[in-house]
Amino acid sequence: MNTSSVSRSADLAAIAAATALAAFFGFPQTRDLYAQAYAAAPLVVSFVKFALLATGGEMLALRIRAGVYWKKGFGLVPKMLVWGFLGLAIYAAFGIFSSGVPVLCAPILNRLKNPTLAKAFSISFFMNLFFAPLMMMVHHLTDRFIEAKVGRFPLREFRVVPLAAQIDWAKMWGKVYKYTIPLFWIPAHTVTFLLPTEFRTLFAALLSVVLGLLMGVLGGFRNRPQ
Repeated sequence: MNTSSVSRSADLAAIAAATALAAFFGFPQTRDLYAQAYAAAPLVVSFVKFALLATGGEMLALRIRAGVYWKKGFGLVPKMLVWGFLGLAIYAAFGIFSSGVPVLCAPILNRLKNPTLAKAFSISFFMNLFFAPLMMMVHHLTDRFIEAKVGRFPLREFRVVPLAAQIDWAKMWGKVYKYTIPLFWIPAHTVTFLLPTEFRTLFAALLSVVLGLLMGVLGGFRNRPQ
């Protein structure tokens, strides 16, 4: 089987997976199963959701950049584990900011006739101002480490300072922080917090694919030799 045939087969498999995912959340019966599982074990569901969907976004990013969904050194399992733990952090951030920000902003929100939009925007703004940069940095550091170790993640060898020294901070600021946070993530999470509670996790599941895709496409922030 030649390369083009393999690529077409992989594309068909990706389309089938996306269709199955859309169908799962499209039918009330299966969507309710997800809601019940999330209500019973939100941490487990958050871990699995981000491990699968955000890693899938990175695989899609690799397909766009290199024409393949997987290559040697990609580190599928380590990436899934990293995204799973990031999913737990994101779950916690949703809870912390959605509870704390309305209290912080109450003097302003209480003056508004209909504070719904302002409340959602405030939660998204503060979450993306304080949490998102750290989360993105952790992802970049772990991603560089997995690449340097050719798809492995030997935890005892993980060192933050040498990895941070490899990052092109001008690109990190100029592409990720300066543009994606205000132009995409704050509006996207404003929409998230406008949704009824039972639909927020569904929207977050879709955003996790976009998150993996963006972090994969915009992941090349390594310093280059002068």
